[in-house]
Amino acid sequence: MARERQQQRDREERDSEFTDKLVHINRVAKVVKGGRRFGFAALVVIGDQKGRVGFGHGKAREVPEAIRKATDAAKRALVRIPLKEGRTLHHDVAGRWGAGKVILRAAPPGTGIIAGGPMRAVFETLGVADVVAKSIGSSNPYNLVRATFDALKREDSPRSVAARRGLKVSTLQSRRRDAAEGESLGTDA
Repeated sequence: MARERQQQRDREERDSEFTDKLVHINRVAKVVKGGRRFGFAALVVIGDQKGRVGFGHGKAREVPEAIRKATDAAKRALVRIPLKEGRTLHHDVAGRWGAGKVILRAAPPGTGIIAGGPMRAVFETLGVADVVAKSIGSSNPYNLVRATFDALKREDSPRSVAARRGLKVSTLQSRRRDAAEGESLGTDA
């Protein structure tokens, strides 16, 4: 009995570290012999504001139950995203899902989150403080959230790039600085 209570407490503690945002609720109808049966579909984004984020979709006859199902699905689908200085992205990246396209750009400190509704929810729960994002095409919240996740999964940290190439991070960054200086010298001449 005490062990079950301890497990319950641990589960609640784990759940409390996450912040969740309700992105969209949709009322759906199923036509049956007696008329229409209404249900609700919920889209929820959940994250720990330290680089882990996930989204989930749930359907039920009542709104709170749909939200609970979506939250549970989001907790099972968490992904870790590398962040630069814990506040922004390492590089600009684009993503798409269906007709929904997004462009995410790293931003200097103090910029804030410049993004539309569904994308803003993803960034707030992810813990990004400075980002500029633009959605192109479909404004469907499901497609926008999935396109944002597609873009975030393409995000690479210098550490992972260096490991993949078998280099040191400092070597990689010094090459980048040398290339940037070479470009600036080339434009002045």
